[in-house]
Amino acid sequence: MILMPKTKPEVFPSVTVDHDENKFHIEIELPGSEKKDIELDVGDRSFCIKAPTEEIVYSACYTLAHEVDPKKAEATFNNGLLKISLPFKSKLGGTRILVK
Repeated sequence: MILMPKTKPEVFPSVTVDHDENKFHIEIELPGSEKKDIELDVGDRSFCIKAPTEEIVYSACYTLAHEVDPKKAEATFNNGLLKISLPFKSKLGGTRILVK
């Protein structure tokens, strides 16, 4: 009988994404995680999160609708809530279409 090492199940964390004229505001619930164990990678149009707890690993990647500047990203973690601020690379714009 071969015993395989136990691996922790991976779980998608609860995420809220909002934005204003200048940046995305993202909140990710990571209860049971420690700040020192959180891995956050931000690209021009995406971000990935990985955060282990004693029983599970929160893990997910997300695509963003607008290009951001990863070098200006900021993140804070307090009481199980990760808050991320991702500034847009350029001002949002476009052509407003009249809905008939």
